[in-house]
Amino acid sequence: MPFEKKILIKNDYVTFGKKKYHIGSKKAFEILSKIWLRSGWDTKYVYSFSWMGRPIIQLPDDLIRIQEIIYDVKPNVIIETGIAHGGGLIFYASLLSNFKKNFKIIGVDIDIRKHNKKAIKSHFLFKNIFMYEGSSIDLDIYKKVKKNIKSKDKVLVVLDSNHSTDHVLKELELYSRLVSKNSYIVACDGIQKDMKNAARSKPDWNSNNPLTAIKKFIRQNKNFKIMKNNIYFNESKLNENYVTYWPNAYLKKLR
Repeated sequence: MPFEKKILIKNDYVTFGKKKYHIGSKKAFEILSKIWLRSGWDTKYVYSFSWMGRPIIQLPDDLIRIQEIIYDVKPNVIIETGIAHGGGLIFYASLLSNFKKNFKIIGVDIDIRKHNKKAIKSHFLFKNIFMYEGSSIDLDIYKKVKKNIKSKDKVLVVLDSNHSTDHVLKELELYSRLVSKNSYIVACDGIQKDMKNAARSKPDWNSNNPLTAIKKFIRQNKNFKIMKNNIYFNESKLNENYVTYWPNAYLKKLR
């Protein structure tokens, strides 16, 4: 997300290059959001939250948005690749516990660290959580995950492990098979594309990222559609979600 144009904020106006926008305009919000996202990335803002006792490395905005999706779809199985501290597993379990008596949260990670595994297993929501250690694109791991799913289950998948194009594309190809009709597979952290020169970034991120994988997957698979404006309640001036690490992440299964 390089800012090659001069940005000036003065007297309720945002000047971007040669153009000026009122601070209350949609365009000004978009510009300021991009600045905020980049600054937040460099300062590791998302590394400052927890959910019911477990660290959760996500933007609060993204958590609220996926909560809206989950309540609408009402899955009884959520699969998350990429466990880290386990905050995501606990988050999804806490949501489903409010409207599902029987449900499963399935997590996959190539390295579940001992202290995290211990903390997750000791959490009161663990009874509905299943964890598998190994690569999410390992066919043996995939088969273990699949064994948990029954024909009548409603499944939603969240991909948040390795964010390289090849890995995400393989995840999409595998786990999309498990997604129920009118549910979603969510490919997180497409913001990587815009963070080429940011802290902790890699030089190839402008092409090697989840968004590239999503585009390739959608071209090959007409059963899914990118849902860009998944805003359930909106009395704002905005018509899309600018504050997100997950652009174009929500792929809805149509058939």
